[in-house]
Amino acid sequence: MTREQLAHILRAASQIAEVSDVVVVGSQSVLGTFDDKVLPEEVIGSIEVDITFLDDPTNEKSDTVEGALGEFSPFHEMYHYYAEGVSASTAVLGPGWEGRLVVFENESTKPGRGLCLEPHDCVAAKLAAAREKDFEFAAALLREELLDPAVLIERTEALPIQSKQRQRLVSWVRARVPNTPGSGI
Repeated sequence: MTREQLAHILRAASQIAEVSDVVVVGSQSVLGTFDDKVLPEEVIGSIEVDITFLDDPTNEKSDTVEGALGEFSPFHEMYHYYAEGVSASTAVLGPGWEGRLVVFENESTKPGRGLCLEPHDCVAAKLAAAREKDFEFAAALLREELLDPAVLIERTEALPIQSKQRQRLVSWVRARVPNTPGSGI
């Protein structure tokens, strides 16, 4: 996915939901911070954007966007990428994430704008999901030195998950980054 494609989805989603702010909670939220040209394929290879809304307790807006822009929709068939409307609780996020949202706004997003997860919050959430593709995503960002390992560890330690899972995830990060405190390297 490119920033241009993300902007297109944000513009369409904001028009469909009739709101300006569209929250990007999945992997493609990193496009709010980084240009797609600096991101490795493991990070931008997705053709889907997970979106939600801050004021959508019944997921009505997310469901409406999913119907119009989702997988197998005419939008998807025409552009070969799509939006997946999700609940705000889909991602496991630590305290304070809303205050760290990154605004992605340009002429192409109007009348909307993206409120994208800050990359460390995004990666911590992906680690909590614990799928192989999520670990590949996190490893690619660490390898390219686009994340501060200490901040990622801090955000991972703050996740509302079981202590043993939290410890495994922190160990996973430390094992991939030389000279991280506690890495034993």
